[in-house]
Amino acid sequence: MTREAGQLWWVAKHLLAPTSKFFWRFEVNGIENVPQTGPAIMAPNHVSVLDSFFLPAVLPRRITYVGKAEYMDDWKTKYLFPALGMVPIDRSGGSAAQRALDTAASILEQGELFGIYPEGTRSRSGYLHKGHTGVARLSMRTGAPIVPVGLRGTREIQPPDAPTPKPFMTVEINIGTPIDPARFRARDGDPLLYREITDELMFEISRLSGQQYVHEYASKPAEGTPGPVSDEPLVEVRSSSEVLATAAG
Repeated sequence: MTREAGQLWWVAKHLLAPTSKFFWRFEVNGIENVPQTGPAIMAPNHVSVLDSFFLPAVLPRRITYVGKAEYMDDWKTKYLFPALGMVPIDRSGGSAAQRALDTAASILEQGELFGIYPEGTRSRSGYLHKGHTGVARLSMRTGAPIVPVGLRGTREIQPPDAPTPKPFMTVEINIGTPIDPARFRARDGDPLLYREITDELMFEISRLSGQQYVHEYASKPAEGTPGPVSDEPLVEVRSSSEVLATAAG
């Protein structure tokens, strides 16, 4: 299924990118940090439904996500989302996390880019939340570097619960230096290693995005901030993070 995903990616990109750049101004910094070949995990912050469109619109390579299998039951998304790069995962049952982890690893082992939100869900408060360690486990398992990404301006374009985006505003996409898992090979098996890598990643995302960091998972409301509610991006990245986070514990 992973080989079939994204079969229409370049067609979609040639439509998506010009359309996006007509309605919004893009400032992209650090595009040279995206590996030209080989696997890499793109790990952005997540504050707007549009994040799942804006990052792919500027990337020079195809990016693949893991999404919930329920999209395959809807005629509007059954063919579109897999064609654009979404790999459906059945999240029912206790093995959902392992299935997502194995699928993500398979994508990376094919030399592809894989996209995941380390927070596990969209931040409705606008704060950057504590990251789940699934992304670090995936990196150590496959050897794929983690590329931190800070998105700015997407929340202003389409805030939570806003039905439509505001046009003619600026999107800033800052791509940081990849975190190479080879640095940590000597400590493989250290129970504290995954948290250390994840915290380093979240620090970089905070610096790139300009967000204030809150040391609480997004699934738990931080003190003084509103808690998240369930909402669905048009291209589901959140569900992959949630099930991978379950694997991380």
